[in-house]
Amino acid sequence: MQNLYQSIEETVSVIRKKISEDYKIGIILGTGLGALVNEIEKEYEFDYAELPYFPLSTVESHHGKLIFGKLSGKNVVVMQGRFHYYEGYTMQQITYPVRVMKFLGVESLIVSNACGGMNPQYRKGDIMLMLDHINLLGDNPLIGPNDNKLGPRFPDMSEPYSLKLIELAEEVALENKIKIHKGVYVAVAGPNLETKAEYRFLRSTGADVVGMSTVPECIVANHMGIKVLGISIITDECFPECLKPVDLKDVIEAANQAEPKMTTIIKGVVSKL
Repeated sequence: MQNLYQSIEETVSVIRKKISEDYKIGIILGTGLGALVNEIEKEYEFDYAELPYFPLSTVESHHGKLIFGKLSGKNVVVMQGRFHYYEGYTMQQITYPVRVMKFLGVESLIVSNACGGMNPQYRKGDIMLMLDHINLLGDNPLIGPNDNKLGPRFPDMSEPYSLKLIELAEEVALENKIKIHKGVYVAVAGPNLETKAEYRFLRSTGADVVGMSTVPECIVANHMGIKVLGISIITDECFPECLKPVDLKDVIEAANQAEPKMTTIIKGVVSKL
């Protein structure tokens, strides 16, 4: 079996047959957050099935396309549909597209997600900029042999989410009168939602929201020297004493309603990069 570096080069060679420019901005769209692609002047798109070593998204609402084009006048490469640990993929498979993005020139990565709000000040439909995260997935995409051509054995994580990008996002939110929070995201494996006791425990760790994605991509982006901006949409309220059942339809509906605000922030940040 060939190594990771060779696999990435093979995937990139397929993309380069259609795309010649560099793309300095990458975007990963989360659950119910795929409509941003309507704002993109598309130049080319690949189905994930066309790309060697790309997993296929199995989650409802995740479309499975890698889109190249312009947003706010800047070259962007966009994942419409991401991969999750609970789908049965390895951490290396989940984060493979981030490594491919780096080889395509990506320097800044904007990652969106739908999440549950545990901070009592947060409400469904609110937006949170990720200041930090806690990895409770029980795994890490950097476990195993390290290839120094991709990044260091022990990457620093003192600033997993770029303070410069967070500042730009705050500026855009202020200009557009969009209320935002800044907080900590805890990642769990899923796919079930959490119990009341688990929400109490997760809140006690210092987390403001809980989700099932983003952290692996952030770790690999930092490993490869890519700056990350994480944007979370709170799609359900996870307060143990008044917890109500949630299904995917509710999550997607809440994400869809909040999406225009997130789209405004992403477009504004891209324009300032």
